[in-house]
Amino acid sequence: MASGEFAAAARARPTSRLGPLGATAFALEMFLGLGAIGGGIALMMGPRREILPLPVSALRGSPFADYFVPGLVLFGVLGIGSFAAAILACRRHRLAPVSAFVVGCALLIWLAVEIAVVGYSGHPPLQAVYLGLGVVIASLGLVWTHRSGAPAAS
Repeated sequence: MASGEFAAAARARPTSRLGPLGATAFALEMFLGLGAIGGGIALMMGPRREILPLPVSALRGSPFADYFVPGLVLFGVLGIGSFAAAILACRRHRLAPVSAFVVGCALLIWLAVEIAVVGYSGHPPLQAVYLGLGVVIASLGLVWTHRSGAPAAS
């Protein structure tokens, strides 16, 4: 989406009630965005385990020397991206359903890469919880896109 389109979407007046799919997507995108912003900031401010107890040795063999770049991606893509999708939902923009699907898929890709690079950790079960969240957001976006007649993601 071009920056002009996003600005126009942010100024648009809602014309109808959001509905259960949109309201659920909005809430889950806000939840994801808050967590991703917080996690991304923590990783960027303490990329060598200064804030979060993540072993830098887990990144051995990856293209990352520390957690700064993963934190930046987490902050930008999943944090800002989730908030942008939530704003589109709140504004009832025609691309809101597609953006929910994209955010859910982005979270699933993030987790697949994370598990491939650092491995799976079930204690605490954050990866499993966020995997479920990604599936739910992507599924909501898919159903919402189908029901609203929004343009399909391509």
